Amino acid sequence: MKRIGILGGTFDPPHLGHLLIAEEARIALELEEVWFIPTYEPPHKHEASTKGTDRVQMVEQAIYNNKNFKVSTIEIDRLGKSYTFDTMSTLKEEANEAKFFFIIGADMVEYLPHWHNIDRLVDMVTFVGVKRSGFRLNSKYPIIKIDIPLIEISSTFIRERLKANKTVKYLIPDSVYTYIKEKRLYED
Repeated sequence: MKRIGILGGTFDPPHLGHLLIAEEARIALELEEVWFIPTYEPPHKHEASTKGTDRVQMVEQAIYNNKNFKVSTIEIDRLGKSYTFDTMSTLKEEANEAKFFFIIGADMVEYLPHWHNIDRLVDMVTFVGVKRSGFRLNSKYPIIKIDIPLIEISSTFIRERLKANKTVKYLIPDSVYTYIKEKRLYED
């Protein structure tokens, strides 16, 4: 049975923290692949700063040199708000022989009771919680906890630095930075 990690997010923009989480989860759980799934419009956040097509391209730029990483456009293609339950229902139908591990940060572990159809979702995926400062990995739902090197980077922080014309070197892959500059993303 193929073991696949799922890392969903806005990826606005994708950064080295996302890549580190995906790689550490892949190693710790012996995953064959990790699929990055950019969301069109997350149910728990404001809409993204950039178009879905740009965020997909940035993720592709970020992961191009890791053969174990893939991009799925399932939520971008669907448009509108994306619920993990709907996404995983579709993925389970398409790859019913796969075992899915849904990777989330500690902030989302605390938010699990509010997820759409969470009681059915926990039967479809194995949740994997990664540490994040200021949050605990406690939940009434079953989760696998993994330790990763703590790296406090957020897409919000990166967008703010880009808008202020400050460097983001060592926060995002160079290929993502090049894409951002070519497309003039995150400028006022």
